[in-house]
Amino acid sequence: MALDETTEELARMAAGGDHRALGELLKRIEPDVLRHCGRILPYRQDAEEASQDTLLAVARNIGRFEGRARFTTWLHIVTANCARTTYRSLKRRSAEQSSDELPLQKPDVARVSVIAGSRLDLLDAMEALEADKPELAQALVLRDICQLDYNEVAEQLGIPLGTAKSRIHQARKYVQGALGDAYGF
Repeated sequence: MALDETTEELARMAAGGDHRALGELLKRIEPDVLRHCGRILPYRQDAEEASQDTLLAVARNIGRFEGRARFTTWLHIVTANCARTTYRSLKRRSAEQSSDELPLQKPDVARVSVIAGSRLDLLDAMEALEADKPELAQALVLRDICQLDYNEVAEQLGIPLGTAKSRIHQARKYVQGALGDAYGF
C-alpha cells in the first residue's frame, strides 16, 4: 500500500481521537485495503468481506496506533490478519456445510476452494507456519503478501536486516516443504 503523507497525518489525527479524520482515513484507504485483501483471497466477495473487517478493525483500534512506525506498515499487518481470519472463517463454514450434505463429487481441497476462492493448500501451509513458528510467519506475510521490501520488514519487526532475510528464507522453505516438491517459490 503506497499511501501518502496525507494518509499518515490523518492516521495520527484519528489515533488522537479526531472522528472526522478517521472517516476521511477510512475512505482513503478502502481501495488499497480491498486490493490487498484480493491478493490473499482472490474471490472478490471474500476479499470484500475481509476488506470490511479490516476497515472495522482500523476504526476500532486506531487508538492503538502509536505512530512509531508508518501507518501503512501497521495497516499491512491489520489487513493480512483480517484476510487470514476471513479465510479461516470461510474454511470453518465450508466444513460445517459439507458435514450436513453429501456432495456428489468431492473436489480436491488441496487445489481449489469453492468457498474461499483461493488455494487452500497455501493458506493451510501458512496457518501451520503461524502455529509452529509465528516469528517466521510474520516476516513472510510482510514480504510476500504485503509486498514490503526487506528493509521495511526488518523495520516493522524491529530486527536486523539479515535476520529478516533469514526468517523469510526459512519461512519459504517451511511452506514449500508443506506444499511438496510440485510447488516452488
